[in-house]
Amino acid sequence: MALKGGMAENRSTLLRRDGLSAAKEVLYELDKYLSNRLHSFAVPTVDGAVHDLIEEFIFQEPPGSPSTGKKFSSLQELQLLEIIGSYFHEQSKDALRQLVFSSLFKPRGNMADPARLSLLSRLLSMAVAVAHAPVLDCTAVWMQRTPVPFCTELVQSLVEDYCSLVPVVITTLQQAVTTSPRFCCQLITAITTLYDLSSGAFTPPPNLLNVVVTWVCEKPQLTLHNFLNSPIPASSPQGFLDLTPLAGLITWCVLSPLVTWVGSKADADALGSSTVIMNEQKSEKFKQEGEGAEDDQTLMYSRLHLGVLQVLQLLYSHMAEKKLLGRLALISLDQVSTLVSELKRRGQEFNPLCPTPRLQLSLERFAQAMQLSMAMGALLCSRDDLRKVCSGLPPSSLLQLVLKGPAQPAPEPFPYYPHIQTTPPSYSAAQSSSSYASFRSIQ
Repeated sequence: MALKGGMAENRSTLLRRDGLSAAKEVLYELDKYLSNRLHSFAVPTVDGAVHDLIEEFIFQEPPGSPSTGKKFSSLQELQLLEIIGSYFHEQSKDALRQLVFSSLFKPRGNMADPARLSLLSRLLSMAVAVAHAPVLDCTAVWMQRTPVPFCTELVQSLVEDYCSLVPVVITTLQQAVTTSPRFCCQLITAITTLYDLSSGAFTPPPNLLNVVVTWVCEKPQLTLHNFLNSPIPASSPQGFLDLTPLAGLITWCVLSPLVTWVGSKADADALGSSTVIMNEQKSEKFKQEGEGAEDDQTLMYSRLHLGVLQVLQLLYSHMAEKKLLGRLALISLDQVSTLVSELKRRGQEFNPLCPTPRLQLSLERFAQAMQLSMAMGALLCSRDDLRKVCSGLPPSSLLQLVLKGPAQPAPEPFPYYPHIQTTPPSYSAAQSSSSYASFRSIQ
């Protein structure tokens, strides 16, 4: 049976089969159809009639009519996942795998989308559990080409499976980095988008945070994997995930002190509030925090901040090798502006003339990240532009140093970006200048 043949005949033949047999037939005929188009150098796409068969016999959603309520049972759905997983394992041609995966799971804005995303979420959880690299790699590419809301919904489902329902299996997710670095890089980007730390409700679960921190700190190149191994788009389309998770990770590092720390006695003084009442037990707790006692999450974010700085240091040589210095912004000024707006909003909760230790820490982390981002070519803006964006932030000595300079003459061949340097500076914890590497503040 050829999918491109008479669609009425195809459908009537499939209807006489049991559901799983029909689904398998559609999947493998889709493979043949796309393979033939590749060999004939035709545009490797499928038309609406083929999509209709996919939706009816794989996702159980007949196009153009209300759902009949006839769905796969839980056991049948598991068998369907095994059929799909087996196909991607057997198909050795990556280009064809990607085309079939996209034909199956690319959102089309119709009634089948919820069923499509539901099946994909279960397929992804299974792929993580059994270390199925082809499915994980295909999912990574799908996430690059799919609008953010679908990506975050998929990640939310994965987080529920591995962090909430059965937390002990989080190590299985952590080990996925050896199976598919491409997927894990894209997963970090989606996670930082889903959990933007805009409030305490949008912070990652501690076990998920630990996974991300471990990946970033132990495998710095992972954060840049898709940037280094994927075609660089001419422009970043709106509404899709970033090329790297750098902007999201910087946001985590900068905002985490303001989200994860409880108020201290110093905070209460800075607020100048007469309504803050503390008993002796709380006062002792605040005293301990003031002396440097930190909880596990605080330490993890501190470790993450150092890891992000180390990743930024890797960028210069990669950007130079790809001839992208001064031409590609991995962190946009709009993203910096959004982060600054959040810092300003949080800063209004405190006395602006006397930033609290946690607000000061956020400002210093922001300053460090901005200086390295500019020096390494990830952020393309002049210091004047950055000063305008940062206008109104609470005072910070380190940030002022970063905003003041030095602004060096523009070297060729990048005349429009005066912050770009012709040779990569040497950075280390011991030798870096005070303008961006005040490592004593990484707490």
